[in-house]
Amino acid sequence: MFTSQSKTASLGAASEPDEIEVDNGVDVTKTLAVTDDQLSSYTASLSSSVADYPTENGRQYHAFRAGSYYGPNDHSELDRLDYMSSLIYKTIGKLYYAPIEQDKTHRILDIGTGSGIWAIEMAELFPSSKIIGNDLSGNQPTWIPPNVQFVVDDVESPWVDDEKYDYVFCRSMAGALGDWPKLVQNVYNNTNPGGWVEFQDWDLLYRSDDGTLTENHESLKMVKGFIKLAKQIGREPNPGPQLQSWVTDVGFKQVIHKKFKIPIGLWPKDPHYKELGMRNMVQILEGLEAYNLRIFTGVGGWSAEEVQVMMARCRDELKAGLFHASLDFHVVYAQKPVTAEESVA
Repeated sequence: MFTSQSKTASLGAASEPDEIEVDNGVDVTKTLAVTDDQLSSYTASLSSSVADYPTENGRQYHAFRAGSYYGPNDHSELDRLDYMSSLIYKTIGKLYYAPIEQDKTHRILDIGTGSGIWAIEMAELFPSSKIIGNDLSGNQPTWIPPNVQFVVDDVESPWVDDEKYDYVFCRSMAGALGDWPKLVQNVYNNTNPGGWVEFQDWDLLYRSDDGTLTENHESLKMVKGFIKLAKQIGREPNPGPQLQSWVTDVGFKQVIHKKFKIPIGLWPKDPHYKELGMRNMVQILEGLEAYNLRIFTGVGGWSAEEVQVMMARCRDELKAGLFHASLDFHVVYAQKPVTAEESVA
């Protein structure tokens, strides 16, 4: 924007359980050491600019519309986002759910493209389509498929595209946007009649089905603190549960909502969920600074040292497996009616 599905259908759980069974055979006294060993092997796969980006507390942030998004854009964060992308893929089993067709999908928009990994993968599946990925930072690769274009832009600014899209995709924007209904309205207005949209996003609040996560845990205090501060600056930290209503309210039809439970840590008994739990814990541990350092210091008034102490306590809790927590991930896709009226966002 300017301001074959079968190849990916085999992964993920066949059906989502209401509760994930706990592996009672896990020895909590040994979990910390085991987790450290496994973290080393997992994080080894994490690591491998185009502007004068500002730095703060040792992290790099975007320069375009500086301050509108509190997360960093340095290589560590881009690696984490790629890793989180693989976690989502393994969780939901595919890159996308909307029933888009090759011969009807000519223009695709990837909102908040990040490292550009989703857009690049879609370009291989849809070689005849034009895929445009937009983001506040131009940190995407320079060697890309010929049908991919990356644009530095703010999706919350007025949309001035001359051409509309046949498919609009938006993923993992929790805590990044202020006015979600306005965004969804803009997406509606800029989608061709008969086109599809898909939102994939988080509910960032940690939950446990068995009550092992309590208000005394530093991890829950941290997450609730982040949610409070994000709302304080007008950013929505938990868009996932609200996606269906936002999409329905602007006029999209055939709305489908899927919810996936992603555990945190090694506690699940089922091997699939144990693997997801490990991957999720890795990306959470790697993302503690990304999510919390700037917002707790810049908005919450904490010192950097105080935030580091809080994060260290959270790391210890997570690696020790002191509770059986999970996050909810939501997928909502819908179609714009072939005969559709538009309104101004």
